[in-house]
Amino acid sequence: MDKTNATVISNFIFLGFTQCPQLEVITFVLCLLMYLVTLLGNIILISVSVLDSHLHTPMYFFLSNLSCLDIWYTSSALTPMLANFVSGKSTISFSGCAAQMYFSLAMGSTECVLLSVMAYDRYVAICNPLRYPIIMNKKICVQTAAGSWVTGSFTALVETVSVLQLSLCGRSVINHFTCEILAVLRLVCVDTSKVQLIMLVISVLLLPMPMLLICISYAFILSSILRISSLDGRSKAFSTCAAHLSVVVLFYGTALSMYLKPSTIDSQEVDKFIALVYIGLTPMLNPIIYSLRNREVKVAVKKLLVRNSVCALSVSSSK
Repeated sequence: MDKTNATVISNFIFLGFTQCPQLEVITFVLCLLMYLVTLLGNIILISVSVLDSHLHTPMYFFLSNLSCLDIWYTSSALTPMLANFVSGKSTISFSGCAAQMYFSLAMGSTECVLLSVMAYDRYVAICNPLRYPIIMNKKICVQTAAGSWVTGSFTALVETVSVLQLSLCGRSVINHFTCEILAVLRLVCVDTSKVQLIMLVISVLLLPMPMLLICISYAFILSSILRISSLDGRSKAFSTCAAHLSVVVLFYGTALSMYLKPSTIDSQEVDKFIALVYIGLTPMLNPIIYSLRNREVKVAVKKLLVRNSVCALSVSSSK
């Protein structure tokens, strides 16, 4: 790490989402609501996936992984921002900024890989159902999920170290509400072409390629759906696929527009809005779109609520 960064810059200052106090309050309320809904939805999904044996399947195993990283992803970015607003501060330590940048990148990169794995899982389940238990066995599921986490963590480490080892020449004001890597990179006062090349290669590997695999998987899935004779079954399948694809397009679309846009386009205000979408909105929608709309999850949630009610009644009656 560059000595100048470590000795001179001990804290960074955030300019926040906007300079208008009224809009800052609105942004705070929206971010708080998104964060609370994200926590609630993902915790419910993880709980029912663990407690209900009927949901011990590859699909819900991957969804539980997605929920875990969504909680971590949103917490790493939004929690410091919310805490700063409440405390009236707008600073973060150098080490805190490095940690925030790393965990945000790691969770986002892991999600890019995991979504493609989930799309492949759905492809096998729908297009090759007889061999599904063999292809997506427990060992393969654990290995692919672990591979997603390792890939995301490693690429995030490479990007974070590459940026923070550069000299900032004492610049410490970040025009953002979080330690987003592109916002920090704008503070660098030396040549960044090498770092930008590294980020470009990683972005290509984690954004267009997984999205292409997802599109191919869903193309085969849709072709199988078209062969369903039941009109009701076909419409339900189309509805599910459309919901899944809408979340995928929202997540990858915003990430692509952020990390693979032409260098001539540089609007920091737009970047803040885009970051808010894939940091806050997408993690909030994931459990709703992928799971809480499913009949299996609704039944599991009802069972869990009934079980807790019975336990509460039995405890109160024994007193």
